[in-house]
Amino acid sequence: MAHAQDERLDPALRRLIGVILLGGIMGILDGSMIAVAADTLARDFDTSLSTISWVSTSYLLALTVSIPVTTWAVDRFGGRRLWLLGLVVFLVGSVASGLAWNAPSLIVFRVVQGLGAGLLDPLMLTLLARASGPARAGRVMGLMGIVGSSGPVFGPVVGGIILQGTGWRWMFLVNVPIGLVALALALRFVPKDSPAGESAAGKLDILGLALIGPGVAAGVLALSQAAEQAAFAVPSVLVPLVLSLVLLGGYGYHALRRRGEGAAAPLIDLRLFQRGSFAASVTVGSLVGLATFASLFALPLYHQQVQGRSTFEAALLLAPLGIGSALSMPVTGRLSDRVGSRSLVGAGGALALLSALAFTRIGADTSEVWPAVAAFAIGVGLGAVGAPTIASLYRTLPAPLVPQGSSVLYMLNQLGASIGIAVVALVMQTAGDGDPVRGFHAAYWTVSAVLVLVLGAATLLPGRPAPAEAPSAGSPSAEAPSEEAPSVGVPTASVRTRGEGE
Repeated sequence: MAHAQDERLDPALRRLIGVILLGGIMGILDGSMIAVAADTLARDFDTSLSTISWVSTSYLLALTVSIPVTTWAVDRFGGRRLWLLGLVVFLVGSVASGLAWNAPSLIVFRVVQGLGAGLLDPLMLTLLARASGPARAGRVMGLMGIVGSSGPVFGPVVGGIILQGTGWRWMFLVNVPIGLVALALALRFVPKDSPAGESAAGKLDILGLALIGPGVAAGVLALSQAAEQAAFAVPSVLVPLVLSLVLLGGYGYHALRRRGEGAAAPLIDLRLFQRGSFAASVTVGSLVGLATFASLFALPLYHQQVQGRSTFEAALLLAPLGIGSALSMPVTGRLSDRVGSRSLVGAGGALALLSALAFTRIGADTSEVWPAVAAFAIGVGLGAVGAPTIASLYRTLPAPLVPQGSSVLYMLNQLGASIGIAVVALVMQTAGDGDPVRGFHAAYWTVSAVLVLVLGAATLLPGRPAPAEAPSAGSPSAEAPSEEAPSVGVPTASVRTRGEGE
């Protein structure tokens, strides 16, 4: 009875979930909303599309660079303070972007927006994971997944509606009323936490930040350029790619030389990957990002190039994917709290694989009903993979390691998304050879191969959680985690799982 009581989402937790998702949805929508405005911005600013592409790229790079420092800052200053700072920075960037007078000013202001989003996005995971605890991680991450998965799908739709009705400036200014409400609610409902302070958090690993932030950003830039040019063997791709490999290799050497003690522990301890379930979770998370964004790139092109639809119509026809994911994530997240992640991820991956294979049979004469059905099914499948995977990560990590786990998961998911777009763009151009249907089929054969890898990695995820016993008076509330980690002022709990493989 006590166990069932502990698993319920109490009113305070439900309010916190709503407040956090309201703040987080702005950055998620803004990341994809601007995609439909490229032609309008190029025309209004009298500049090239290649210049306007930096409006999106600068946002993504700034977001990526700021993620690693969040790991340290959440312990140093506290999650609540950092969340409020992220909201303020994002609001300032939104207002400035809406008032931009030329392309360079808009690119600079989008960097400010991206820095705010880089604080908010991983903090969403951290704050909700800490508040929910291991027993409720699945259902809470399922609810969060609705926003995370539907944002990239519905962002272009919302952007198209705003663009047709009011103009591109309101794609940024619409964040102002939402952000102010999110800020007011956060001040009231996000609980105060006690930051660990400099003595516990240690000094900021400046060298590590200088290596991992630009290293990941350079990798994202290389993949973005590969997608834009549909080629890898060009200087604009190879130069940042080599730089990324050098910087990330340097970070790996730097982090492994440290033992996690002293004044400047590494931002991300690579020994996290020695945990079998953690390594499996972030692997599946990156592969899901790859498959999802490959679909977000390929499906609109099919509707535009093969069926002759407009950009806005293609965005609307993408909606079944987001709806399927939004429906399956909360259900499978909740189920994962009872049955574990392994079986649900396997079932979701199998459904997504069958749907991807169905896309390889779609041609120019296919009725629009079947692509919509297949998009809905692949959305359901990917949603059934996503929420249980995220929950498995937080269910098996001690609470002090949650910020690091959030940063790693989010960075690898972003890299997976960038890889998915780059690879599919290259495959559609080279394999298609002027035939968009053949290129579309090749793209989904690639997605199918990725989903086969998901099924393989799913076997390493935790199985069914063992029943948790209610603590008796005077007994320890939870078993101590097997690894020592610095206290950050939040309760630590661990959940044993059958067949965890660690």
